[in-house]
Amino acid sequence: MVISGARNALDIGCGTGNLLALLRGRVAEVTGLEPDPVTARVAAQRFAGDSAVRVLNVDFAAREPHRRWDAVTLVAVLHHLPLVPALRELRDCLAPGGRLVIVGCYREAGPADLLAAVPAVIANPIVGMIKHPARAAGLPAHMRAPTADPQETLAEIRAAARQTLPTARIRRRLFWRYTLVYDAPPADTGRST
Repeated sequence: MVISGARNALDIGCGTGNLLALLRGRVAEVTGLEPDPVTARVAAQRFAGDSAVRVLNVDFAAREPHRRWDAVTLVAVLHHLPLVPALRELRDCLAPGGRLVIVGCYREAGPADLLAAVPAVIANPIVGMIKHPARAAGLPAHMRAPTADPQETLAEIRAAARQTLPTARIRRRLFWRYTLVYDAPPADTGRST
């Protein structure tokens, strides 16, 4: 789903590198951007021996501005950025035919969101007990970077995507998440039909 045929990928807000590791198994060159210096250092150390993985201690605004990527990913990051400008810039980061994949967080608003949250409220403690059966002494490294609560509702995110990424596919997911997948148009081959 994410990156079939991609040669390079950019993971924005890469954290300690969990998604970078998965992408590295499928893509020749992977770059992670992480604004938190401690978290970026953990990720950089994790991939210290792999020249195909770069971890940069920068935020999205400090990326290589003219570089285009075959795949761009964000997990629980978009709500840290100004929504419409970020979607425009993400679109512009893609190479022709590239794919943007966002796993995002939204602010609950209204009965539909409350109803959709019921399974998550039930499943959240169960998944927590399965993943962490013993009480932890502290937060794991991948959960220590600064966070922010989402400000936009799912309806607002859908409206912004319609404006900037009209062919994007957005789906509500469990645990107060959504996915957004957008495929950039392929390169114009210059052939007429």
